Amino acid sequence: MTAVESRPAGVVLTTGSGGHRPFGARVKAFVALTKPRIIELLLITTVPVMFLAAQGVPDLWLVVATCVGGYLSAGGANALNMYIDRDIDALMDRTSQRPLVTGVVSPREGLVFGITLAVVSTLWFGLLVNWLSAALALGALLFYVVVYTMLLKRRTAQNIVWGGIAGCMPVLIGWSAVTNSMSWAAVILFLVIFFWTPPHYWPLSMKVKEDYARVGVPMLPVVASNRVVARQIVLYSWVMVAVSLLLTPLGYTGWFYTAVALVTGGWWLWEAHALQSRAKAGVTGGKLKEMRLFHWSITYVSLLFVAVAVDPFLR
Repeated sequence: MTAVESRPAGVVLTTGSGGHRPFGARVKAFVALTKPRIIELLLITTVPVMFLAAQGVPDLWLVVATCVGGYLSAGGANALNMYIDRDIDALMDRTSQRPLVTGVVSPREGLVFGITLAVVSTLWFGLLVNWLSAALALGALLFYVVVYTMLLKRRTAQNIVWGGIAGCMPVLIGWSAVTNSMSWAAVILFLVIFFWTPPHYWPLSMKVKEDYARVGVPMLPVVASNRVVARQIVLYSWVMVAVSLLLTPLGYTGWFYTAVALVTGGWWLWEAHALQSRAKAGVTGGKLKEMRLFHWSITYVSLLFVAVAVDPFLR
């Protein structure tokens, strides 16, 4: 997610449909369309919630079926996102090696691939998990593709705030897969990811804001100063940590989750305030160290959701 390609942005290979590419390269390209590294993060928030919903070890076949369905659904959403954004991807350093830009996969192939994954994943969830999970997965896919990619991304600096709702849905899917229902516990964890997403993504956007500015995507760091962005990061961070602590007083978690939420949340707030202090001081470039918070944000959500899974065994 953070790598910057060395090839000049906007250089597109003219390989047509990709038919002259080796089979292995074609397979790798189609896998790349699903953005597997991002999907890993989605699964981290799905499986632990299933343990919490089951108050122990859920049916392992159900876990596998939910993970496979989640991968197919998120992969379809990501492929359609790349199809829609292929014009700006060609102009951004960070995305200029994506398969639809290089020509290893043609636009038509990418579109068909994304739609196919959307249909297959919905049927997979409906037939092997339950139809509530299928509806949630399809809703997440449509929200990401239509609301975020097509309507918000290129129009408003609040794109990642509301577009991030799609990334919150795996929490609800994990819970519904086990219970075929909803719960306040799932809603709280949904809100944790909702308030986590902006302060997770804005530091990365600060790092590559020239990329977004070049293609006219109004990410917050493009249209606001580092000082304003850092203030927003701190605000969302405090709300996120506060929401994460609601599970225990409502009786869903015990001492272990609470301890992990306090320690990891405290460290997050330390990093967020440190970033704000550097931004207020006018620090720019590498010395701003905005990526420290970005990398910690991934560790934070991983540790927090591991605690969600472990906590039922310690109560």
